[in-house]
Amino acid sequence: MPLSEQEQRLLDEMERHLLHNDADVVSAPSGDRALSYRNLVYGALLLLVGVGGLVAGVILGDVLGIVIGVIGFAAMLAGVMFAVTPVRRTTPVAPKASPSAKRQESGSFMDRMNDRWDRRQDGH
Repeated sequence: MPLSEQEQRLLDEMERHLLHNDADVVSAPSGDRALSYRNLVYGALLLLVGVGGLVAGVILGDVLGIVIGVIGFAAMLAGVMFAVTPVRRTTPVAPKASPSAKRQESGSFMDRMNDRWDRRQDGH
């Protein structure tokens, strides 16, 4: 059942409020780091090669099979790590406003605390 206009507006307002005020809601990589689709594809391919090596190691079964299986497992682990590691973006990030300008804009105690939390999360 579709949402009414009022419900949709209320849902959008709640979402904006949560994204603005709750730092735990936004946990995706931000700033100058993001996931790369190229790395995801290469990591998935490395994972598949590792699965093939693991299966080949189980089929062979002797000492050579154990070595191939361990190498296959290591390739699977490396593929997953390669796929989920964020990379630096090449586009420049917009400069932030100075802290004194933020202080003048935000009047309430909670706004100042949210600004301090955001600066701490950004590593400043």
